[in-house]
Amino acid sequence: MANSTVTRYDVTRDDLSSLLGDVPRYRVDQVWSGLYEQLAEPADWTNLPKALRAELADRLPSALRLVTESVSRNGDTVKFLWELAGGSRVETVLMLYPDRATVCISSQAGCAMGCGFCATGQAGFTRHLTVGEIVEQVAVATRIARERDRRVSNVVFMGMGEPLANEETVWRAVERLHGDFGLSARHITISTVGIVPGIKKLTERPLPINLAVSMHAANDELRDELVPIN
Repeated sequence: MANSTVTRYDVTRDDLSSLLGDVPRYRVDQVWSGLYEQLAEPADWTNLPKALRAELADRLPSALRLVTESVSRNGDTVKFLWELAGGSRVETVLMLYPDRATVCISSQAGCAMGCGFCATGQAGFTRHLTVGEIVEQVAVATRIARERDRRVSNVVFMGMGEPLANEETVWRAVERLHGDFGLSARHITISTVGIVPGIKKLTERPLPINLAVSMHAANDELRDELVPIN
């Protein structure tokens, strides 16, 4: 079952305008900037009145509760384990390079593909992630990368779940990453084990994102064994 709580990165700019009601338009712009440029918590949006910040923190909660954060020995890989509403858990991985950073994000809690080599697949499927749960993974990772003087230039949908089994929501997240975070479509990659309807749907989408197909075998007989969806 999907998360029914509206979180801060679930809302569109129009949603936000409706949520804020009669406040001046520039307040909507300030909140949007806080989310997508400052990447800060509402309490830190100091250009907003304190009462409004408190209201927004209450009405637009975070989608992600940090369970653990693990850093590799040389410090160039950071793995986050998040708990979502309802108790499901997903992972995000931030990979830091000398001049840039890449974020690997999850699109589902669990996975229904049942690939024999994959621990996530063996655990089974729990639910799809929302746009807000997907986008906030990038927001948090981008904030951490900035603290380490790195710029997130690439996002890959290669974490938990099969992105094309949640294609509609994944695509809305892609549009948000492209339009509001300013990421180049060429630097966004969706990985799939081979969901053909989803692949065909991507050919109809307007942004030229990258598609990665995980083969795992050079012949159908072995791939049938490793990847049941084959």
